Amino acid sequence: MALTETPKIDFGQPCPDFTLPDATGTRFARDDLAGPGGLVVAFICNHCPYVIRQIDGLAADLAALAGAGVGACCIMPNDWTAYPADAPDRMGAFAAAHGLTVPYLVDETQAVARAMGAVCTPDLFGYGPDLTLRYRGRPAELRAAMEAVTRGADVPDQVPGMGCSIKWR
Repeated sequence: MALTETPKIDFGQPCPDFTLPDATGTRFARDDLAGPGGLVVAFICNHCPYVIRQIDGLAADLAALAGAGVGACCIMPNDWTAYPADAPDRMGAFAAAHGLTVPYLVDETQAVARAMGAVCTPDLFGYGPDLTLRYRGRPAELRAAMEAVTRGADVPDQVPGMGCSIKWR
């Protein structure tokens, strides 16, 4: 596993438009996933030890943020032919085992991960109500940051996230 840290980025970037399927083939569009308080996009996978260590807390935080009007999805960006544990047929069981209630989507072409500049799992992007980037950092800080976004407050200093590198094709 190669530890990768998220790069410093320019906040205010728009969320790229996307439509992706979940493991059953149901398609979800960015604008349908977003809530009035914003949108969280979390790049995760089933096999990453950094994700496994944090997924239960992340799932709870995403559920709590839904109550604040923040929509969310998780996206699996990895090449599952090289990492079969991340294959779509295993995503549903992973989500269920960890209480993940937001859509867990498949980025088969890796185009969405590339458009957003994702580099690792987990890699978290928090967008405000106008779908511009307001947070990118660690799961432990996500909930407080996005609650600040929904109040129109400044987001505290952000610590870069880190995790396993995305497994590019």
